Formats: sequence, C-alpha cells, structure tokens
Amino acid sequence: MKNLIIVLFVGVLFSCESNAQNKKAKKEIEKKYKVERTKEEWKKKLTSMQFYVLREAGTERPGTSELNKFYEKGTYVCAACETPLYESEHKYDSRSGWPSFDRAIKENVELDVDYKIGYARTELKCNTCGGHLGHSFDDGPVKTTGKRHCINGAALKFIAEK
Repeated sequence: MKNLIIVLFVGVLFSCESNAQNKKAKKEIEKKYKVERTKEEWKKKLTSMQFYVLREAGTERPGTSELNKFYEKGTYVCAACETPLYESEHKYDSRSGWPSFDRAIKENVELDVDYKIGYARTELKCNTCGGHLGHSFDDGPVKTTGKRHCINGAALKFIAEK
C-alpha cells in the first residue's frame, strides 16, 4: 500500500510538471512578433546592456539608469524597435531605483508571466518585438491605477515632445 501511494504521488508530480512545461514551450513557439531578428542581428543593433535586458530578460542595477529621475515631457519608446510604450505624464518616482509608470500605451505592452525567481510575476514586454521591459506590481499610485510598471531604463529611449 505504501509503495502504491509513492508511485501515485510521483506520477502526479511528473505529469503536472510536464504539462506546465509543455504549455510554456508551446506558447513561446506560437508567439510571433512584428519585428523579429536573429540573436546576432540584435547584438549588432543594441548595446550590451540593452541586449542583456531586452533579449535575455536581464535587470539593470537599481539607480543606474539616467532615465530614472528624468521628467521631461515626451514619449518613452522601445530601445530595440522604437514602439511607443509610455507617456511621460504617467511616469512617477516610485523610489525603487528604476523608471516607473502607472500605465502603458494601450496595446503596445504585453503582459506575460515570469517564474525566473521561483514564483509568478507579471513580466512586461514590448508587443512589437517581444523585448523584456521589466515587471508590473500592484503597489503603484492609489489615486490612478494602483499599478507600478517597473522598467529597465536600458529598454527605453526617450523622444522629447516637440
């Protein structure tokens, strides 16, 4: 009886893990972006930090982005494909060390799930090229959306308002 319980437990454990991995792999295969390049093409186009953040889902150190405490009027675009992502009017100082916004430009930022640190987080990606931008948290300004889009400055370029 004890052996039967162990066999059943192991079977359930492996079947759950396998299904989750298969769903994730299938999702990654199915998603196509308007702008796609090879790894080598991205490396030529982007700086090493931009490549690390946008293509390898890396994170820059807090407080290192010149865009963190930057508040001019304009639009923040994807550093890889120049898709407009965030308007300056929705930027605020979250004191997190990264540029933060309470909302994105509708349809231009994709929400995904990231398990890289052992639990689910809402990952933010450029909906045009799939570049990793940062993560969304529910500790943003209560008076607006309550969301904090915590974005790597290396993933952004700023276009000043004319």
